[in-house]
Amino acid sequence: MFSRTACLSLLSLLPAISAQYTATYYVGALPDSSEEGQSGTNACGTTSSQDSKCQNVYINAVDDFCLWGPPDTHSEEGDGTSKIGNVEQIVVSYCLKDGYGTRLIPQGTISGAHFVKVQSDKVSYVQVTGNGDLTKLLIPAGDEGGELDPHSWTGLGNPQGGLVFSNAFSGSYEQTHEWTSFMSSNEFCIRACRDGPNAAAYCQHIYDVLSCSFTIPGDMGDGYDECLGEPTDEAPGVYNGVTFHQDDPTTPAPHPAGATSQCTPYNTIGGGSANLNAVTQLASAPASTSASASMTGSASASTSTSASASSSNSSSIISSSSASNSSSAASSSASASSTSSSISSARSTITSSATSRAATNAAAASASASASSVNSGAEKIVIPSVAIAAILGAVVLLF
Repeated sequence: MFSRTACLSLLSLLPAISAQYTATYYVGALPDSSEEGQSGTNACGTTSSQDSKCQNVYINAVDDFCLWGPPDTHSEEGDGTSKIGNVEQIVVSYCLKDGYGTRLIPQGTISGAHFVKVQSDKVSYVQVTGNGDLTKLLIPAGDEGGELDPHSWTGLGNPQGGLVFSNAFSGSYEQTHEWTSFMSSNEFCIRACRDGPNAAAYCQHIYDVLSCSFTIPGDMGDGYDECLGEPTDEAPGVYNGVTFHQDDPTTPAPHPAGATSQCTPYNTIGGGSANLNAVTQLASAPASTSASASMTGSASASTSTSASASSSNSSSIISSSSASNSSSAASSSASASSTSSSISSARSTITSSATSRAATNAAAASASASASSVNSGAEKIVIPSVAIAAILGAVVLLF
């Protein structure tokens, strides 16, 4: 039998069991920061700078994506270098295109980039895998790298306050609440999962030492292309319905990459401008928003508001070839919705957003919550129902 003191101690751990960031933001009306203690900003404007502290990433196409990288060549953690493991909480965005208010990926950085869009009833996501000289993004030579995702052990994300968007699914910018990325000195990968019931599983974040091939399998070779893809039968790390964990005795082989089709090769990538001005002009008046987040940490959102913008991509910053591409960036519809429960796992405190509404129902040791707000920095507590039942059951017996 648990003692009263033990049960109270268990209650104090509820916020730390698991936390999932679920606030929803829309491009063109982003706040200065979206997370407590954030080192950078989400209000990045449209002027690129190599000193930018922008922490927004966009995954739109093979010639229009961003990667995370260190803000400087030193850190206050570990050995003091800018290894990904030392700076994961403060990395900033580097993009191929101008116009996002981020840093630009320098010429000669990317040797290979392979964009795949999966859009299916099971799961939808976009990913880019490839290689290059990522020391140009201030990652130290020889760094084997690390994982970045919106969770982290604190529940505040790595980077803290980092946001990821894509217009690849509908032509309108959508925030992807579930995403995962690995960065090293010579390889990169990033996957952004569209909100849905399987988003968290296919943008898994628990394999932080197993690199790209395990969580985001794809082409890591030289060259550039853009393909449609199919999801693997099972999510990364799931085998015959059983989820592998890194502390298991043996590590299974990763699932092969899903099948691809309708691939379009590119001679060069990068250059041009994202031109978010039209998005910014209309983003302050969304017609409707809705969102929901489940206990598994996935969220779904629907929006209606659109604007359009186009840009011409007439030059390259990445390839040695002289070919040019034209690209168009369709405009975006944006939405905001989030839960009203806020958690800071590092501080073990729970706060509520005064601008949101929340409703919680519990039955048969399971719980779900949904709420809506605009540009809220709230997070949602995501606690396994079994853990809730065990802890609350013990408390009931005592009190």
